Amino acid sequence: MAMQAPPTDTTTRPQQQSDFENQAEAKPSHRSRSEVAWWMWVLAGALFCAYTALSLRIHQRMLTRSYDLGIFEQVVRSYADGHLPVSELKAPDFAVLGDHFSPVLALVAPLYWLWRSANALLVMQAALLAASVLPLMVWARRRLGAKAAAVIGVSYGVSWGIASGVGFDFHEVAFAVPLLACSLTALGSDRLRAAAYWALPLLLVKEDLGLTVAVIGLVIAWRGDRKLGIITASAGLAGSLLTLLVVLPALNPSGSFAYWFWLDSPGGSEGGLTDLLYKSTIGLITPQAKVSTFLLLLAPTLFLALRSPLLWIALPTLLWRFASGNEFHWGTSWHYSLVLMPIVFAAYIDALIRRRPSTSSLRRYLAGSAAVSFLLLPQFSLWQLVQPATWRTDPRVAVAHSLMDRIPDGATVQASNNLGPQLTNRTSVSVYGYPDSRPNPEWIMVDTWVPGDRRWPLNIIEEKISLDRARAQGYRTVADRDGYVLLSRTG
Repeated sequence: MAMQAPPTDTTTRPQQQSDFENQAEAKPSHRSRSEVAWWMWVLAGALFCAYTALSLRIHQRMLTRSYDLGIFEQVVRSYADGHLPVSELKAPDFAVLGDHFSPVLALVAPLYWLWRSANALLVMQAALLAASVLPLMVWARRRLGAKAAAVIGVSYGVSWGIASGVGFDFHEVAFAVPLLACSLTALGSDRLRAAAYWALPLLLVKEDLGLTVAVIGLVIAWRGDRKLGIITASAGLAGSLLTLLVVLPALNPSGSFAYWFWLDSPGGSEGGLTDLLYKSTIGLITPQAKVSTFLLLLAPTLFLALRSPLLWIALPTLLWRFASGNEFHWGTSWHYSLVLMPIVFAAYIDALIRRRPSTSSLRRYLAGSAAVSFLLLPQFSLWQLVQPATWRTDPRVAVAHSLMDRIPDGATVQASNNLGPQLTNRTSVSVYGYPDSRPNPEWIMVDTWVPGDRRWPLNIIEEKISLDRARAQGYRTVADRDGYVLLSRTG
């Protein structure tokens, strides 16, 4: 990740040039540079279809979760209904802007008006992620050629970080992915003002992304526009500090910001200065999962991304993740690598441009990059698209929906984690067994056959005791079929 000087003017190059350099210098007109080739739209469309098919199929099989898809649907439903976002899944009338500052989610509301379903969020996410491939391919085509752009687009589109996000519900950081792709491609092309304009909306996506904006500003300053860079960096830093220290504590029901990941020890308690010092030094590379994640991030680029200063823009996200006391942040699962993939691939393109390889060398780099991306593919979510089990429907799904249909619209419900997203569009739902759930709901629906690795927050024994207690407190059993228990409060 060493800072390198910007490329010198092409007039200083030697007379003897590679095919790659000749191609790079044969720049098209401004009009043609701004156009997206038809095959790029086809590739982006294919990725959109793949992402959408996988996301919707996971939801149809009832493998999505209240944490997080249900929460985000409640947020979008709040915006669509014309009020500030709350989530019953977090706690009764919980103000979500006090949890994470993501007002960008209001942009999903128009689609939700047309399609009042969690599916609307999943389709929106698929569109955002698929769109992010376009600026990367346009830049790569302009400087490396069409074939290189196509290989990079495919490698990025099937990369494990994108796949992990697609396979795990919906998240607000999906909005950051195309913004980062546009900002970094502009930055790599020395369109510094455009880079700043694309970066600043990240402040509305999530509170930590202001630090990413700050680093983008520093790179802008280093590349030549010191004034614009300092303004951008200051805006990013001020935005994060304002949301972290003022907005979130003011809106959080507990009066404090609950997600100081870097202060929480692995056991969940504050470890003091010694623990903080450990996490900011040796703790950044231990345990091994952190190093593995970093290596896997760079592997699809054959580690060439390290040669680009654009990779510095990944530093804030890597630091908070690896300093976190939450082990889920360290690895390659979930959605936490979504924002890193456009940064890594933009750095890869920039490194190839700086390296100026011969045609044969460029082909080897691209072949290696594609090979790594496809070799990793079976380990992550997109591989489910070619698995027969993905397209088989468990008969229990129909049973679950037939029982959920008996719950009236607007009712208060406590439901199993996997059932919540099926109910968030029309009921006030919270997670069964979660301590902060709304007490005494009108309805309870529990999937008692959920596998142990997906069971949360109660284990099998705790769940049975809790259901018996509910019946003793006056809930009657409306149905008990194929592992689904539906209870209704009497009186």
